Amino acid sequence: MGLMIIFALTTLLGIFGAVSAMRNKNFLGLGFAVLTFAIFGWFTVMTVLNHGYPTAH
Repeated sequence: MGLMIIFALTTLLGIFGAVSAMRNKNFLGLGFAVLTFAIFGWFTVMTVLNHGYPTAH
């Protein structure tokens, strides 16, 4: 369950970074933030679907 929380927090930070980079017109930062959001968001969704929330033993 801790792994899913870390993935979810990283996803939220990726969204925040993407918005901030878009406002500052920082395209390299925007690219990294969008990739972070996409990858860690996918990990979060798949972890919840695979293991459930809260984690089933």
